[in-house]
Amino acid sequence: MTRLAVFDFDSTLMDGETIDFLARERGVGDEVAQITDRAMRGELDFFESLQHRVSLLAGLPLARAQHVCAHLPLMNGAADVIAWLKANGYVVVVFSGGFHLATSVAQTKLGFDAAFANTLHHKDGVLSGKVGGEMMFSHSKGDMLLRMQALLGVGEDSTLVVGDGANDLSMFAHATHRVAFCAKPILKEKATICVDSKDLRLLIPHLQT
Repeated sequence: MTRLAVFDFDSTLMDGETIDFLARERGVGDEVAQITDRAMRGELDFFESLQHRVSLLAGLPLARAQHVCAHLPLMNGAADVIAWLKANGYVVVVFSGGFHLATSVAQTKLGFDAAFANTLHHKDGVLSGKVGGEMMFSHSKGDMLLRMQALLGVGEDSTLVVGDGANDLSMFAHATHRVAFCAKPILKEKATICVDSKDLRLLIPHLQT
């Protein structure tokens, strides 16, 4: 029987927020970090906040953005939990409101099966401040999860989702096993499992019962 595990990326498989790392490189770190935090708490519309934050990255050389994304710190235990899930018959997928620049590097390092994220537009080797992609809205993860379940023939009972912020709520609605990982209160309220320490290996005992 196929089982599906879907992970958020930023502050879940990776220790931090990709856009915050990029913003520091651009010199707008504090401003972007404040918006990110409010968005993850559900205080701001995700689409509007993403557009605003990305607009502040305009002018950052693409090569510098690529360098930042190639050196993001992975979450403690990320490789171990993915290896355990795959050994136990799970298809492991990442849904990120962040960017393919980061998830593509992480996929090579961690070995998950696929990633859905957003794309930072660039022109002449410089970020334009525009963004598009598969994970632009607060409902995007839920919509994509339904598509993945249909494609794989997986039901809610065989679906595990792991996240930390408000934009993970839509995928929580379609999974029986819902993990809030070092999460904001708005997500913990809907979780069946809460892990409050930065070690993804702590998830494994919950899945062995």
